[in-house]
Amino acid sequence: MSSYGARQRIGLFLGIILFFIVLIFPTPEGLSSEGMYVAAIALLMAVWWISEALPIAAIALIPIALFPVFGVMTSQEVTNQYADHIIYLFMGGFLIAVTMERWALHKRVALNIIRLVGTGPSQIVLGFMIASALLSMWISNTATAMMMVPIGLAVIKQVSTIIEEQQIQNVDTTPENFRFAVALMLGIAYACSIGGVGTIIGTPPNTVLVGVVESTFGQTITFAQWMAFGIPFVVVMLGLCWLYLVRVAFPPEISTLPGGKEFIQEEIGKLGKMTREEFRVAVVFGGVALAWILRGFIDIEALELVHDSTIAIAGALVLFGTPSDFKKGVFLLDWETATKIPWGIIVLFGGGLALAHGFSTSGLAEWIAHSLTILEGVHIIVMLFALIFLTIMLTEITSNTATATMLMPILSSMAIAMMIHPYALMVSAAIAASFAFMLPVATPPNAVVFGSSFITIPQMAKAGIWLNILSVFVITIMAYVLLPLIWGIELTTLPDWISHIISTWGNS
Repeated sequence: MSSYGARQRIGLFLGIILFFIVLIFPTPEGLSSEGMYVAAIALLMAVWWISEALPIAAIALIPIALFPVFGVMTSQEVTNQYADHIIYLFMGGFLIAVTMERWALHKRVALNIIRLVGTGPSQIVLGFMIASALLSMWISNTATAMMMVPIGLAVIKQVSTIIEEQQIQNVDTTPENFRFAVALMLGIAYACSIGGVGTIIGTPPNTVLVGVVESTFGQTITFAQWMAFGIPFVVVMLGLCWLYLVRVAFPPEISTLPGGKEFIQEEIGKLGKMTREEFRVAVVFGGVALAWILRGFIDIEALELVHDSTIAIAGALVLFGTPSDFKKGVFLLDWETATKIPWGIIVLFGGGLALAHGFSTSGLAEWIAHSLTILEGVHIIVMLFALIFLTIMLTEITSNTATATMLMPILSSMAIAMMIHPYALMVSAAIAASFAFMLPVATPPNAVVFGSSFITIPQMAKAGIWLNILSVFVITIMAYVLLPLIWGIELTTLPDWISHIISTWGNS
């Protein structure tokens, strides 16, 4: 049983104290009392999450208890967030993952990945990050994380087995202490978020940006135009993130796997031919992955209501209904195996959605965005730096989709009022909304890898805060230098196509 240390005790009381301080603090002008209540509750949850003062899944239930009490929203409205469709995407992905583990398919995949990318732990992390980033450009980063984490866990288990069999000294392979495992899990999560920036469909904030630009200004940001800016950004940020994880934050305990490629080849040989169960699970997993990929490219009216969560649950149901031994009533997935999925993580993400909804409905998110108008008159680099920093911090405690949806219309108006190109603010904020690396509730990939049990919240927060800071500088520099260069725009000047919009607004 883990001890309840000073960090937890301090966090427990600090969260309560800050909660009441915010409650008694005068409500700022323009912010509703409900917004103030949400701010207090968000601060309480953030402090408790970081300090792990209570079980993190229990902390995620706080909105159900407090939002109705403070009049933020009804019990039904807040509990609806815990049954959001994204929750079932998590559930379906986890069910597929435990099925892979049940039939040892994950071990076969893991050994072959190690054989392909090399036996150096840092190479393995890089290989997973590249694969995750490439996939996230075309399918949701949540679905990508769902696909990559089970494979990553299998690699970790295999590396741990090799270390134990070779009796390597001074290497602790237990969860939370195995630096290679922490670097690999965080690498997958962060690469999923970074890769999504590469294309318009890679992450919801990009799509929100393009939609607002078209509806507000009548301008179209093409797929190729976005990729010309997004791909270089992904390459730079992915490389920096990898170097930080394996050289600074969590350098692997060993430089290469004992026995090298020969040992891996020997282990693959021990597995023998793929079993019937492995093959069937692989077919279902491949079908689900293919459906996730194709959903973004195929426009069929009859399937317009199908979501990634629909595909995930359908895949899980196929596993429940596919027999291993029909006569004995043995199926690929049974409920005993299904109960092993991390239910606490599902509750955790539901709490994040509820908190995000509270930010939106109470007006707190809009108030935070409007407070950015204090930047008017400052140099554009300073403006971009502050906007990107605030967007990243806001996304840590609310969904990136909600953040982008709330910010884009406001930033378009701000840009016109400040006589600068709207893309300067809007593109920077859209990218920043995908770069929250500190908390499990910040992004779906963070939540997915947190469910691996190889990462603690303090570890994620410690690594994430420095990546957040690095992201602020990288986004600022690339938006200021690369955006004008590639898109041929002048950031500090309003484009001609805005003039007719200003004339229609008049004095409003």
